Amino acid sequence: MDPEELLNEHSNEEQKKESPLVSLERDLKIYNESIHEVAIEIMMEGLSNHPIFIAYQHMVKLGEPILDRDDLNMEWSINASTLEEFKEHNVIKKELEARFLKTYKNPNEYMCLFVVVPEGANFVYYPYKKSS
Repeated sequence: MDPEELLNEHSNEEQKKESPLVSLERDLKIYNESIHEVAIEIMMEGLSNHPIFIAYQHMVKLGEPILDRDDLNMEWSINASTLEEFKEHNVIKKELEARFLKTYKNPNEYMCLFVVVPEGANFVYYPYKKSS
């Protein structure tokens, strides 16, 4: 076998490595209804008009745990939080709040996820299932 073939095989293996978002989407399909119920509760109780859910696979000290991956035999855990808590902890800086709110999608139709991976974190919007 040529060294080039070994190198190509190695890079093919790396390319085949699944994005963490693929496993997150699998879990979200199962978590969808539970997350939606918590979002509605956060808004109905007047806690916030901007619920944010933190998706993570390692420890995160933000929000309140609502779905634990170990308890549920899943790959991702979910914490519930709010825009207000994100501002309080300076995750969303006050000067960037307006920009965040411009991109914030309707919380009745989309979950706002703060996805934390070893490389960093970012906001992702995922639609709730339509009730049929």
